[in-house]
Amino acid sequence: MTKEFAKAVSERRSIYTLSKESTVSDERIQEIVHEAVKHTPSAFNSRSSRVVILFGEQHNKLWDITTEILKTIVPADKFESTQQRMDGFRGAYGTVLYFEDQAVIEELQAKLPTYQDRFPVWSQQSSGMLQFVIWTALEAEGLGANLQHYNPLIDERVKAEWGLPETWQLIAQMPFGTPTAPPGEKEFGPVEERIQVFK
Repeated sequence: MTKEFAKAVSERRSIYTLSKESTVSDERIQEIVHEAVKHTPSAFNSRSSRVVILFGEQHNKLWDITTEILKTIVPADKFESTQQRMDGFRGAYGTVLYFEDQAVIEELQAKLPTYQDRFPVWSQQSSGMLQFVIWTALEAEGLGANLQHYNPLIDERVKAEWGLPETWQLIAQMPFGTPTAPPGEKEFGPVEERIQVFK
């Protein structure tokens, strides 16, 4: 790895204390996402990943919707900590929503039935790579982010609110903004136990 890339990878962390400020312009954030979507690999070049970027009131709306839905699930006497988490996400600058287009996956399954059970797995892998690329790129620009999974609870409301295709399956939500506190210490187990080398 180049020093710059290795530095960005090592400094990418889950940051939960985020402000409604950004170190870069909205246009730069859009450029980062555009380049990541364009260049992140996918199995059979399927290009099944879809991304929505929410800024300002659109970002706030997402976390208001999520809070509203969670209030119907989490007992009222235990909701305070959930509200605090929602307030933290809402307090960020924006959110990146990650989707996988199931129509693309189903088309590939029909064309290549030998691999039909693998395409959903490969789709998730592609989404994971895209999430990592965007997350690391945002880190390199001085922004912090974290990854949330309130899907499938919020899927239908999200698609209805922003007029998204029914075939888009929500995978993850990534609030981002300028960090207001450093991340906690990260623990690393022995890497040697996770790698084998044969020559």
